[in-house]
Amino acid sequence: MNITFQKNAVTLLGTPLKEGEKMPDFTVCDNSLQEVKGGDLSGVRIFAVVPSLDTGVCDLEIKRFNEKASQYPDVKLYAVSLDLPFAQARWCGANGVNAVTTLSDYRERDFGRVTGTLIQELSLLTRAIFLVDDDNVVRYVEYVPEITDHPDYDTLEQKLNQVIRAQ
Repeated sequence: MNITFQKNAVTLLGTPLKEGEKMPDFTVCDNSLQEVKGGDLSGVRIFAVVPSLDTGVCDLEIKRFNEKASQYPDVKLYAVSLDLPFAQARWCGANGVNAVTTLSDYRERDFGRVTGTLIQELSLLTRAIFLVDDDNVVRYVEYVPEITDHPDYDTLEQKLNQVIRAQ
């Protein structure tokens, strides 16, 4: 897999996820610094992995997910970054984001390692999307080839609708 940041190749650490495999367990923090275990999350979930909420593309991406959330009330949306939980909470409050739960991987970078999204050169997470079903099976994976580009929203929505119909 070739991933670039501003056209420069980067190295992702960890194991990339593949469609059809189980979502690995991980530990992250919520906005109140409480530990969240991936194994405790359930239902249909979308993990939007971003380098930082305070950058242009990430900002627009998570706002877009927040707007779309009302069309999918039974789907849980998570934005995962290495931003500190305080910064995530501030960003959500300043931008009216209330339908996406932010999770921080700043402590152990566990999520980044188990999903293959940790960028060695930048100590940030790459831009990626993971759609996970009720059975904790990864149904859609996108590692965005150029980190400064948006993910493929249309394909994600098609896959999401397939997963919802199959439930």
